[in-house]
Amino acid sequence: MTTTAPPPTAPPPHKAKTVTRPGDRIFSGLSRGSGIFVLVIMGAIALFLTIRAVSAISKDHANFFTTFEWNAALTPPQFGIAVLAYGTIVSAVIAMAIAVPIAVGIALFITHYAPRRLGDVIAYVIDLLAAVPSIIYGLWGALFLVPHLQGLNLWLNHYLGWTVIFHKSDPNSTPRSLFTVGILLAIMILPIITNVSREVIRQVPKMHEEAALALGATRWEVIRMSVLPFARSGIISASMLGLGRALGETMAVATVLSADSTLSAHLLDPGGGTFSQNIVAKFGEATNFGRDALIASGLVLFVITLLVNGAARLIIARRKEYSGANA
Repeated sequence: MTTTAPPPTAPPPHKAKTVTRPGDRIFSGLSRGSGIFVLVIMGAIALFLTIRAVSAISKDHANFFTTFEWNAALTPPQFGIAVLAYGTIVSAVIAMAIAVPIAVGIALFITHYAPRRLGDVIAYVIDLLAAVPSIIYGLWGALFLVPHLQGLNLWLNHYLGWTVIFHKSDPNSTPRSLFTVGILLAIMILPIITNVSREVIRQVPKMHEEAALALGATRWEVIRMSVLPFARSGIISASMLGLGRALGETMAVATVLSADSTLSAHLLDPGGGTFSQNIVAKFGEATNFGRDALIASGLVLFVITLLVNGAARLIIARRKEYSGANA
């Protein structure tokens, strides 16, 4: 009886060695270094603001978070951010409530309703608005917008004064109020939100829209069921970019707002203040301690901005199924 030898086994395959080119290593190093550099800059800014802020707050003889007045030059100093935080948040909320629906509507009109030539003209005009300096907006707001809002303020006071927020204590007072600031900020952030939303909406796959049309959907149903769910994350990101500018806007707010230490629920009454407006108004004549106090208010604005961006990231992460990456 003869036995056959088993067939020879093939040697295990050798793993191919990945060769990294010098250009790839350089690009990878530069990319990693850029990311680390941004984190270092952010950390350095936060550290600087914290050190100067702690130095000022430790010498404050009032509650920094609940005091209305800002008197860092007094002996002993007394200053707080209650009015500034309220004015910053309220004016930004007003701006967002006005700008976001209009911006999304303009973006949808340009991409889905307007003829191509008209859409290009409107997009060009929106781009021009984004290039206007803040001080120009402020001068236009002070010399044109404020006088022409008197009629609107009287109308709101007459018909909606019962809501408290639209009640005006002195109907003859100049409308240099948080409401006016919110309208001006809405005009300023409108180009940012519109441009980003327009580009996001243009990335919606045409197959989605054509499939909805083939099923008999109207144009509005196509937008509601196919376009807006896909573009929702991008629109939220665009809104957060606009909100960031509204929170930190300085010159336009300082030019329009009649600032004081009054905290009022009546949005049409003159007065109030914002972080950035207070800093630019008092930084030039402040002492070293006064500047530290202003830096402390800047730290609060810095934290608010980080919280807003963090909240936006959470919202976008929860709606990741609608993003273009998963389409």
